[in-house]
Amino acid sequence: MAKAAGHECYHCKLWVPAGEPHDCWTTTEAALTADLSDDLKEAWERIREAAVELGEQRIYASGTAIMFSRESCYFFVRPRRKDLQVCIFLGRAVRAPQVRRVERKSKAKLVNIVHITHRDEVEAPFTDWLREAYDLPDKLAAARVKTKPRAKRKKGR
Repeated sequence: MAKAAGHECYHCKLWVPAGEPHDCWTTTEAALTADLSDDLKEAWERIREAAVELGEQRIYASGTAIMFSRESCYFFVRPRRKDLQVCIFLGRAVRAPQVRRVERKSKAKLVNIVHITHRDEVEAPFTDWLREAYDLPDKLAAARVKTKPRAKRKKGR
């Protein structure tokens, strides 16, 4: 018996029939948060609410995470069975018990990884870190303007 035409998706391992569109990275907030416990759903809603209060941004689901972005992503949330893994991009490593791990992601940014299990954890200092991450692109742009070398003057002028 011949196998049906198609292929197995490298990422999600689903069988995709020939000619069928497939994008396993396309998802929704609802799909990513549907199976959360009540405590985690409340924590998720509070994180989203705190982020929306910061100002204009784009919130979208991608792969296994929900991204919060201005010019670039300033934090994202990975809903998991036991917690919400929150990855916050800052210009520094945060030294606090809530921060599980810190990784350098670029010359100017470090990702501070926090695990949230309850709504009550979504308060200061966590919300302060979200504000700092939201404001970081403005601070980095201002720093680039300050350090931009001035044009040299030509002799005789």
